[in-house]
Amino acid sequence: MNPFNKNKEELKTLAAQVRRDILRMVHAVNSGHPGGSLGCTEFFVSLYFKILDHNPDFNMSGANEDIFFLSNGHISAAWYSVLARSGYFEVSELATFRKINSRLQGHPATHEHLPGIRIASGSLGQGLSVATGAAQAKKLNGDDKLVYVLMGDGELDEGQIWEAAMYAPHHKVDNLIATVDYNGQQIDGPTDAIMNLGNLRAKWEAFGWKVLNCPDGNNFDELLPVLEEAKSLTGKGQPIIILMNTQMGFGVDFMMGSHKWHGVAPNDAQLQEALLQLKEAQDDY
Repeated sequence: MNPFNKNKEELKTLAAQVRRDILRMVHAVNSGHPGGSLGCTEFFVSLYFKILDHNPDFNMSGANEDIFFLSNGHISAAWYSVLARSGYFEVSELATFRKINSRLQGHPATHEHLPGIRIASGSLGQGLSVATGAAQAKKLNGDDKLVYVLMGDGELDEGQIWEAAMYAPHHKVDNLIATVDYNGQQIDGPTDAIMNLGNLRAKWEAFGWKVLNCPDGNNFDELLPVLEEAKSLTGKGQPIIILMNTQMGFGVDFMMGSHKWHGVAPNDAQLQEALLQLKEAQDDY
């Protein structure tokens, strides 16, 4: 079903293009969340152009295909770009990002009927619960496809995450692959300073999850093997979680590693400087 199976060089070019899209989208309306979007670009590109068995001819049920939920919905710019460039809607629609009456709201929503979006996500902490329920439904329906969900590390401050973390292993929801964007930053500062997450691997293992580490989620050579390993471990009685280290703002040197770019758009000069660093792709809408 999935017509996309790009090689690494093609994925790198796509990542550069997605980053250009993100920057231009948030700059155009002086609003949005570039930091986390840039940091998760390789993840989104890998999912939609290599990993997921998905169909741009969208159906809300997601029956007989892999489905993805974005829990940390504020990084919508990256998701919208990848959805558009994998055929869910026209790339030109990216120019409507966060504008009045646009289907591309700042946080993904369902009432606009944007293809690819199955839940509204913006209130943090809910995605793992939804993904767990969707994965259970697939098992009950005899559907052997997988459910993926992405969460932010700051989002793990939400208690609902840990309720779902208990539920999924208890019910052996083993067709679920969760990923934490472990960039060490949240809106108010470093996660270690705001709410120290401690030993995340030990915590998830204690709850009964199979835990995989991705030391560099901005490197396809490290990310792709971990995503493939996660797929190979499904159906073995445990849900799977990937702790994916990334750098907020990756790909733009003056944005990298700082929580200050969590929700700030680049100005005109900063946009041009950033785009010059992403010359590999220039198929701009």
